[in-house]
Amino acid sequence: MTAPHTSVFTPMAAELPPNISADTVSSLNADLADDHVATLTGKDKSELATIAADARSHGIPLSIVVVPGNPGHDSSLRDLATEVGKTQHGTVVVLSDDWVGTYSDSVSRVRLEWAEDAAKETHGKSSEAATIFVGRLEAPESVSWTAITSVLLLVTLAAIGGLYGVKARRARRSEGALVRSSGDLRLREDAAPDIRAI
Repeated sequence: MTAPHTSVFTPMAAELPPNISADTVSSLNADLADDHVATLTGKDKSELATIAADARSHGIPLSIVVVPGNPGHDSSLRDLATEVGKTQHGTVVVLSDDWVGTYSDSVSRVRLEWAEDAAKETHGKSSEAATIFVGRLEAPESVSWTAITSVLLLVTLAAIGGLYGVKARRARRSEGALVRSSGDLRLREDAAPDIRAI
């Protein structure tokens, strides 16, 4: 007798952009050590280093990585950012010509993706993309998720309390109706002539 085949879920392995290996990740981490910027494009990185330093002075520990072209899948930029983030703590942004991938141990995924969306499609202008990304991270949150969660919780509690009150009133009314109907039944029985006596 053979055992039935069961499939086991295994998470997908990180897919790094083409031409980027574990050795490349190690060299990126080494390159990030001095000015928090690493490029695989050969472009001057002084403007990016200024952006990273400015972000750090405003409390955002930022590391910027620039890769050439666009990978086959934009998710591989996020995978690369996550790999780099294992060594570089804080926020890592990986920029290709038109896409952005991020990782952070301090900024929420929602906020990162909001900043990513604005920084996409800059056609290889890495400094422009980095400036837009940092600008979004530094902008005050227009929506306080704590406030929204608190309001939703209060509305839910009020709804539960209201439903409980309605249910309690209905229960009291049906008890009262039951008591009245049983009292009416007794009155009718008392008022009815005794057939046996006739």
